[in-house]
Amino acid sequence: MNLFADLFTVIQSSPTAHTNSNALWRVLRTAARAEVETCFSSEDAGKVDFGPLGTLAFPYHKMGNIDSLDLFGIDELIILAFYDANRSRYNRAVDFGANIGLHSFGMARCGFDVRSFEPDPVHFGLLKRNLELNDAVTDLRQAAISLEAGETEFVRVLGNTTGSHIAGAKKDPYGELERFSVVLEAAEEHLRWADIAKIDIEGHEAALVSGLDPSVWSSTDAIMEVGTPENADVVFAHLSDSSINMFSQMSGWQRVTSLETMPTSHRDGSLFISSKNEMPW
Repeated sequence: MNLFADLFTVIQSSPTAHTNSNALWRVLRTAARAEVETCFSSEDAGKVDFGPLGTLAFPYHKMGNIDSLDLFGIDELIILAFYDANRSRYNRAVDFGANIGLHSFGMARCGFDVRSFEPDPVHFGLLKRNLELNDAVTDLRQAAISLEAGETEFVRVLGNTTGSHIAGAKKDPYGELERFSVVLEAAEEHLRWADIAKIDIEGHEAALVSGLDPSVWSSTDAIMEVGTPENADVVFAHLSDSSINMFSQMSGWQRVTSLETMPTSHRDGSLFISSKNEMPW
């Protein structure tokens, strides 16, 4: 028996149970955490049977007060299961905020042509290493994503480097910080190239979505973290009067019809943006 294979099967067969108020979601979260700790707690690059995505080598790495095990939370596994369920639907993917590579790996293993964006040079090095360990090929870009190309200041949060961000994207970042310049690439050309986007750009999501014409989503779906109530307000206001639909994990992937059903933090799970009439599980 392979627990990851079983987890993916259950996730794909029960999308309405993906909300954190659901008992099945809590059972899956506990089971996944136990298996992840068993399989990925070593700094050695041993390969693990990762269900339908094949074998995965993902060495343990500390990222401040959290570590690489935290990248395998149940909500992340739900997104990976979504890629797997849609192998025949999507062809080209962008990973905005690739971190150290788990989503880029999953997209590549599903057969997508992938562009991976990660501005932090430390994370970018680990992203490159992890993809090489798994023979997963993507177009690697050491860059942040925004509305326009150029350069900007980047804030590395040493207590949790997964929370590092474009300067100004988060209010009052905590703890010890490092600041340095990073390259920006403009999102629109990449989104119009892709048909699926994963967007996790640490507080900059609302500025990005609200700065794009909704037509960019007419042929490109996106799954993203909203982050804050303020971001939820902005995204909802921008898309609710358009022909583009939003689907919220916190309501079991039902279509968003009011601001109250928008996710407002990572604890609520993801938002799916699409011209489709339902989320394709």
